Amino acid sequence: MSERTLQDPVGAPVAGESRAQVLDVLRASPEGLGVREIAERTGLHANTARFHLDTLVKEGLAERGTEGGGRPGRPRAVYRAVASRMPAGRRSYRLLARMLTGLVTEALPQPAQSAVAAGEAWGRYLADTPPPSRRVGHDEAVRRLTRVLTDVGFAPGSVQERPDPVIPLHHCPFREIAAEHREVVCSLHLGLMRGVLKEVRAPVSVDRLEPFVEPSLCLARLTRAQDEQAAGTV
Repeated sequence: MSERTLQDPVGAPVAGESRAQVLDVLRASPEGLGVREIAERTGLHANTARFHLDTLVKEGLAERGTEGGGRPGRPRAVYRAVASRMPAGRRSYRLLARMLTGLVTEALPQPAQSAVAAGEAWGRYLADTPPPSRRVGHDEAVRRLTRVLTDVGFAPGSVQERPDPVIPLHHCPFREIAAEHREVVCSLHLGLMRGVLKEVRAPVSVDRLEPFVEPSLCLARLTRAQDEQAAGTV
């Protein structure tokens, strides 16, 4: 296996447009910002913003601290960008991902089922949860799902109706790993989408994910709830 496939590129840009946007906001505010402020300035859900912030901290691009000033109550967590610097060495996250997915495949009796469950948990976390009194329709549910998929990096296309909805995914952010461990990685993605729709109480669910129908295309096939199908509504 070559060095190119084992190690991530030196000085690789921040993955994903949304994460780069979060970093830009931090760099423009040296005093530090809380999660809600960052979510408001980027238009992201607070949980999605927190996810990107935690990733930036792990990557050494941001730091987390507490706000001073003697305010009453629990100190608020704030984030600041770290001054740009060249990394001390190469990163090997791709190799780590290969090792961990291989471990999951070998160690768990039902790796695909476990990956779906883990994906659902993350999908629920990343979803923009509506208030209990609000009923989310089909179109809004698909928009919420598409927003999460975009934030993660899947580059979803416009929904196609034939007759059940299909979301084309034009980019897999974990393509190299999925090619070797499709059972685990694609199941994780399927669970992620199901978790988002469950969290928003959507009248639609993801029936299945068809990976790599073309080299850069996967299809997420959705199924409408039975009561909505009978009513013929969208």
